[in-house]
Amino acid sequence: MKYFKDALGTKDFVITSEIFLKPETDANSIKIQADVLRDYVDAILLTDNQSGQLHMSSLVAGVLLLDAKIDPIIQLSCRNRNRISLLGDLLGCAALGMTNLSLIRGDRVPDEFQPRPKAIIDITATELIRMANKMKVDDRIKSVENFLLGGVVTPHGPKPGWEAKNITEKIDAGAQFVLTHTCLDMELLRIYMKRMVETKLLRRVSVIVGMAVLSSPEDAQWVRKNRPNVIIPNDIVTRLSNAKDPEKEGIDICIEQLNALKTIPGVSGAHIIATEKLTNISTTIKNANI
Repeated sequence: MKYFKDALGTKDFVITSEIFLKPETDANSIKIQADVLRDYVDAILLTDNQSGQLHMSSLVAGVLLLDAKIDPIIQLSCRNRNRISLLGDLLGCAALGMTNLSLIRGDRVPDEFQPRPKAIIDITATELIRMANKMKVDDRIKSVENFLLGGVVTPHGPKPGWEAKNITEKIDAGAQFVLTHTCLDMELLRIYMKRMVETKLLRRVSVIVGMAVLSSPEDAQWVRKNRPNVIIPNDIVTRLSNAKDPEKEGIDICIEQLNALKTIPGVSGAHIIATEKLTNISTTIKNANI
């Protein structure tokens, strides 16, 4: 079994991905999806009711991935949980041997979710990272000392005098890696990572860039609408629109971008998503120069 922590420490470029979690997803579906990705990724992220959409607990899905001999990254969101609930989940992760954690604020629940859940805003993502980090040095809880803590950031073009406050706070709180929101703008990524290198923060944290294998222009528009903070340039949509085979074009675009991403100083890897076919992820990785 491969371990995400080992990959971060030894590989020049790690690959993570995620599987589809829906209300109808069951244990067998997770095993089938895991088998599609197992030979191509270092870990699989399990989202926590992403975009406010209901599905099985990321902890339960994580147990199923461990049974399939794949290292999970468990996403825990602050949305609609107080700190007692979050502490309980952190202890549960440790007890089950799930030590890779992506700790986030969480997306707003969509209006169509009825009846509306009562909003709970107890702590921020940075506070959750800090809380998990403090647990690592608590002598009473030996099982949490191997936590690998992660957060989420959005690439952007920093203005002069940028102090990288958001990511610095997360690193100071204990984040050891960050996943970026999906960004298919390579020039923007080069600018952002150049500034990150200049801050010297990369001595303390690994940055894994969010990528996407798109299957059609409609697919691109769906991701733009339903994934917060996603960056998909118009030229990508145009290429998909003009292609005779948009699905193949989407794979080719992702291969090009993965190869470009490897040349950007400071990038530790890629987190690749697909919205329709997981096999498009494995095909992309297999054909990229990784």
